Amino acid sequence: MHSLFNLSGKTFLVTGASSGIGRQCAITISECGGKLIISGRNSERLNETFAKLSGDGHQRVIADLTTDESIEKLADELPQLNGLVHCAGITAPIPVRFIRSRHIDDMMRINYHAPVLLTTRILSKKKLINNSSIVFFSTIATKFPYYGGSIYISSKSALSGFSMVLALELAPKGIRSNCLLPGFVRTPMYEATEQHASPEAMKKFEMLHPLGIGNPEDVAGPVCFLLSDAARWITGINIPLGGSL
Repeated sequence: MHSLFNLSGKTFLVTGASSGIGRQCAITISECGGKLIISGRNSERLNETFAKLSGDGHQRVIADLTTDESIEKLADELPQLNGLVHCAGITAPIPVRFIRSRHIDDMMRINYHAPVLLTTRILSKKKLINNSSIVFFSTIATKFPYYGGSIYISSKSALSGFSMVLALELAPKGIRSNCLLPGFVRTPMYEATEQHASPEAMKKFEMLHPLGIGNPEDVAGPVCFLLSDAARWITGINIPLGGSL
C-alpha cells in the first residue's frame, strides 16, 4: 500500500459503528492499518463490529449521543485522535402536514446536534491532533429531495453547512473537514425505507443511480481516502456518492 493511503499508526473514532455504513467504515479503516475507537448505543451489535476488526489495540465505547452527559463522557475517555467519522444517524419519512416539534427535535438531536456537539467537545479538550481529518455524512437527497424527507434532508443540509464552516476555522491547524453525500446504500436504513416507500418510489430512486444501489464498502473506501494523507489538500467540500447524475 502506498504510504499516502496507509492509516497505520493513526487512531480514529467512528460513531454509529454498530451497523450499516458505520460498521463497514470501522472494518475498512482497520484493514488499512488504523486503530479504532468505535461507538454505538447497542452493545450487542457493537461487539459484533468489534469482532470483525483487523489488527489489535481497538476500543469500544457504548454511548448514547442524544445526551450531553454521554457526549462529554465519550470525549473525556478518548485518546489523541487523527480523525473522526460521524456515522450515527436516523431517517424517518414524515409528510410536511404531519410534522410536529417532537419530530424535528428527534431528527436534529441525532443527525445534527450529536456530531456537532461531539466535535466541539473533542476540539475543546484538544483531543484532535493537527493535520487530522473529520468526515461527516449528509445525503444525496439534499440534491434529489423525496416525498416525506423534509426534516431528514434539513438536518443533513445543516450538517453540510457546519462542515464547510468548520473547515475554514480549522484550516490553520491543517485539520480537514469534509462531508460525504451517499445515495442509496444497502443497509438496515435502506431496508426500512423499502418497507415504507412504494415500489414505484423505490424504482424512481434506483433510476437516479446509474451505477446501481451501493454497498457499505462503496462508502467506506472514500472515507478512508479522506482520512488518509492522500486527501491532505481537500477540505470544506460535499462529495456526492452513488453515481447520481
